[in-house]
Amino acid sequence: MSAALQWIVNATPPPDDASPQSFGQPFDLSQLPGSVAQAIWRGSQVAQASQSVVASGFAALDAQLPGGGWPCHALTELLQPQPSLCEWRLLAPALAGLAAGGGHILLVGPPKRPHAPGLVQLGIAEKSIVWIAADTPAERLWCTEQLIKANPRGGAILAWLPQARAEQLRRLQVHAQACDCPVFLFRLEAAQRDASPAPLRLLTALGPDWALHVHLLKRKGALLDGPVVLPSVPGTLISVLTPRLMHPSQLLASRQNQGRHRTRTINRGFVTASVARQSMQSGSHGLLHCVRNDETYS
Repeated sequence: MSAALQWIVNATPPPDDASPQSFGQPFDLSQLPGSVAQAIWRGSQVAQASQSVVASGFAALDAQLPGGGWPCHALTELLQPQPSLCEWRLLAPALAGLAAGGGHILLVGPPKRPHAPGLVQLGIAEKSIVWIAADTPAERLWCTEQLIKANPRGGAILAWLPQARAEQLRRLQVHAQACDCPVFLFRLEAAQRDASPAPLRLLTALGPDWALHVHLLKRKGALLDGPVVLPSVPGTLISVLTPRLMHPSQLLASRQNQGRHRTRTINRGFVTASVARQSMQSGSHGLLHCVRNDETYS
């Protein structure tokens, strides 16, 4: 029996003379045992995780995650428009820290072959990667469950399960409660309409200027309006990008403005040529009249 349930069973019933108004007063959490008080969170506040977490490497994201990082003892579901689009850029800082501490990064059924040189650029050594080539949905689901049961301490489990059903995810969540490492499940964006037992669900998409837009779909806390914008330049490009290419949206806007100015100049040239032809046909008086009309384009 859990500590919270045991406390409820052994709790003393309220006295008979308790007034109805007393039930409307804010409850003092200090009256509860410590383990029970830590498990209670208000819907208007971000919960403080009672279990260990792993820092994401993004201060803006940690401020919005319960406990300040990726949770252990629970599933984290990451949705994205297509596989292999955002997961490495979002998780690389956290995975690099786990790999540096001797942990193994376990990959179950990734849609593409892991690129070892690219992972090294992200700070993840090749020896820290364990790639499990599970092809069918049943194989990926079985491998993920066995890894969670094995409880690989110090590392992380990354599983691509686009076809997983709600009852299968619920089974994984039950096992993940006894797992000491973070468990990440990758699914497609359309799955956000489906129910999920994962306590933390995020939708990640690419934004302008090498940024990631992270929408928190589900967490223990209040709903967050708008995405969390994270600067995330791929590690393999940091050394080759010029300052202008670090902000490509500004570069494109500048080129669009130059294109509009060039179009206006070309149009003005056509108007001037038309004025010259009219002046040759109408004489000097017509030339003066056309030049005055052409001043409106200067």
